[in-house]
Amino acid sequence: MSSRFHKVENLLAAAALLIMAVLPILEIVIRFVYPSGIPGSTLWVQHLVLWVAFLGAAVAAREGQLLSLTTGGALFSGWAEWLRQWTIAGVGFAVCLVLAWGGWELVLAEREGGRILALGVPLWVIQLIMPVGWLVIGIRLLWRAPGAWKGRLSALLLLVFPALTYAYQDLADGNLWLVLVLALIGVTALGAPIFVGLGGIAAVLLWSNWDPISAIAAEAYGLSTSPILPTVPLFTFAGYLLAEGGTPGRLVALFRAFFGWFPGGVAVVALLVCAFFTSFTGGSGVTILAMGGLLYPMLIEARYPERFSTGLLTSAGSLGLLFPPSLAVILYGLVAQIDIRKLFVAGLVPGLLEILLVAAFALLYSRRKGRKTIPFQPGEAARELWRSKWEALIPIVVLGAILGGFATLAEAAALMVLYAIVLEFFVRRQLSFRKDLLRVTGAAAILIGGVLMILCVAKGLTNYLIIAEIPSAALEGVQTYVDSRLLFLLLLNLFLLVVGCLMDVYSAIAVVVPLIAPLGVAYGVDPFHLGIIFLVNLELGYLTPPVGMNLFLASYRFERPLPEVYRAALPFLGIRALAVLLVTYVPFLTQFLPRLLD
Repeated sequence: MSSRFHKVENLLAAAALLIMAVLPILEIVIRFVYPSGIPGSTLWVQHLVLWVAFLGAAVAAREGQLLSLTTGGALFSGWAEWLRQWTIAGVGFAVCLVLAWGGWELVLAEREGGRILALGVPLWVIQLIMPVGWLVIGIRLLWRAPGAWKGRLSALLLLVFPALTYAYQDLADGNLWLVLVLALIGVTALGAPIFVGLGGIAAVLLWSNWDPISAIAAEAYGLSTSPILPTVPLFTFAGYLLAEGGTPGRLVALFRAFFGWFPGGVAVVALLVCAFFTSFTGGSGVTILAMGGLLYPMLIEARYPERFSTGLLTSAGSLGLLFPPSLAVILYGLVAQIDIRKLFVAGLVPGLLEILLVAAFALLYSRRKGRKTIPFQPGEAARELWRSKWEALIPIVVLGAILGGFATLAEAAALMVLYAIVLEFFVRRQLSFRKDLLRVTGAAAILIGGVLMILCVAKGLTNYLIIAEIPSAALEGVQTYVDSRLLFLLLLNLFLLVVGCLMDVYSAIAVVVPLIAPLGVAYGVDPFHLGIIFLVNLELGYLTPPVGMNLFLASYRFERPLPEVYRAALPFLGIRALAVLLVTYVPFLTQFLPRLLD
């Protein structure tokens, strides 16, 4: 019975994702005949994001793949590990139950309002996925409690905290809210899903301010209706299709044929492939895990030392986050409410600068060490170009549709999905509809659900911050002690470096951007310049010992002890830090291309 339910759940997530891709394509085609397009199609696509988010997060909870800061397995053992898992299960269920209750209150209010989405479908029916989704996720977190039924039932004792706070609202006048917030931060640090920590903190702060918990669900729904948000699941889905269809291997062969002939060419190939792949998958972790198995042996074969190869790929895993159609740039523009196309343009030169600096180091290293090169063979290069012609056309298809005015950003993302499906299922025939479509869609839905769930609850936290005027208070505090724009930028770099070490890019964007955006305006920092500063600092944080995310992933992928990975990454950390300083203190790098568009 459970396996049948799992299949239905996977099928629903896949269907929602595929319909999201099909509707914009139909919209583009029909617009040539009927300029008005398909009535309500944009609304349906936006609301399908909500379903993809919660269905994907439910699948991620089932598979134990919700995004978290740490697994905690390396730090605890015995009874301490039992207690850690028990606490995460109980707190996770308690927070999800509170979120589900707030979502149910929103559904009831919407039902009384009687709004209709389209085709006679009431809006509350669409919103029902929120309380149901949070409840399912909570049950699955509870199910992971150690000790089977005894552990699960005993973990329910942690429900006493939300029950007491709900029953005795007067406790909000004391310091109980601070105790609960600190407890949630601690549980998140122990390995609870990030959305549990953010959602729980948002609920506690709203409760302490006498605001309804349903504000979290309302903000999540408001986020889902953004015209830009559909690009997140669509580009992620396209990236997974390309990765599963063998595109990384063909790109490696293509770049190797063209750039492997000069000293350092093999290392440069690794950089370019990683940057290209990261721009489409949206995460450096995915790049290290997916491309490491291809590129690491290639570097070793070219007689690069293991330490250099490890450091190069650990650094290269975050190159490409500034290039279209990077999800990090899209989400930053969405949260900061600035022009996403212009933000992409602002990031082109800094992104190229990062690649050039790392490539220059690799070239100098290779020339000094006399690394093995691959003779350039025009015939081989031509054959690889022809063999990879469809992959080489991907940027042209996406950017051409956007810049040519044929498609919106969301429609371009749908075109990308269509292109990936045609390429991998029909042209390359590396994937089978019967065997692979549901599997690949499910894998993409897990990441999509994990990311969007964080964004949904973070919007609720942002709602409280705005109500409590926290950004204004932060602005006044900083201006009291910092009167120099250059000093502000230096402190911002240090702060973002710590953020990049401790948080993934999506969580950082959702939580930190609403705080620093007003500060940037107050100190006269161009919003697009601030956005690129933010992103390059997070890239650097991924490489910063002892807790940079890329360091852990590289240790796992290349089977190297963490201290060894730290030493391997240090030279590249210095190079990337130089790039951050140049981007921060030379605004021309981010501003001259956008000015050409004005």
